[in-house]
Amino acid sequence: MHLNPVKTLAAAAVFFAFAGSVQAADAKCELDRTVKFGGMNWESNLVLVDVERFIMEKGYGCKTETLPTETLPALAALERGDLDINSEIWLNSVADPWDKAEKTGKVKRIGDVYMGGEAWFIPRYTAERLPELKSAADLPKFKDEFKDPEEPSKGRFYGCPAGWGCEVTSTNLFHALKLDDTYTLYSPGTGAAQKAALTSAYKRKQDVVFYYWYPTPLVGALDLVKLELPPYDAETHKCLTSTTCKDPKPSAYPDNPVFTAVSTEFSKEAPQLTEFLSKVSIPLPEVDKTLAHMEESGDDSAAVAEWFLKNKADIWTKWVPAEVATRVQGAL
Repeated sequence: MHLNPVKTLAAAAVFFAFAGSVQAADAKCELDRTVKFGGMNWESNLVLVDVERFIMEKGYGCKTETLPTETLPALAALERGDLDINSEIWLNSVADPWDKAEKTGKVKRIGDVYMGGEAWFIPRYTAERLPELKSAADLPKFKDEFKDPEEPSKGRFYGCPAGWGCEVTSTNLFHALKLDDTYTLYSPGTGAAQKAALTSAYKRKQDVVFYYWYPTPLVGALDLVKLELPPYDAETHKCLTSTTCKDPKPSAYPDNPVFTAVSTEFSKEAPQLTEFLSKVSIPLPEVDKTLAHMEESGDDSAAVAEWFLKNKADIWTKWVPAEVATRVQGAL
């Protein structure tokens, strides 16, 4: 079992830094109860929640906890007030449910964290080997370079993991590009299986073509090139996201705004904490670097959150008043 480095270091700060403990004592949380974060299971969310919790506990003197959940249950819990904060909502994945929740007046969108995205990728070494492969529509000409071991007459395209929301869109796009005759659409059973297969192919410098989303440790750690898709068209893309799309046409993926939401009740009870959360914004290249560090180090999210706070002070100190930043740095 791993020791939690954040807690270990925080304990050391209490014993060895009297000034730090005095500063922590100065902070009095606006809420006399525990602040409840929704904990999603993907890496960027795990790290972001731990960064925000560390700042709240050490900088604002609050008690916090993470309640493990998933996207749609988290939104319902935020509406009911069972959760205070959902640090990372991907708008394109929950556009309709979010719209309905917002109309109740019980939830608030308070800050844009970064712009996420989705794409079809090849490794840069593949792009250099096959300079004429620029777009997804070119794939049929290169099917032999991406040979499917189970069906060698076709290439293999790695789609979205089975059962995920992105599976519908990547499958419809595959059909829209008329790849059925030249490629098999391979949907790994889990996100972990997909990541393992792609990482293994990359290490062996094998040619591979696949769907992936970002920011993620995989996209942050590998040197990849996006395949061109026809320009994004809202109506075309809407059909691509539907399980009943009769005649799918190709369209690029739209940008995917990722934002922070809180329960309206929490925003009234804790205006200072809401103000802090509304300022949480991270440039996408810095998210990539942080997740690449997570991938390379093998550290858990709490240790990566501490690494971020130590190494990216120019980013996070803009989110909070100076005295809060001082207390957080004292605790590090």
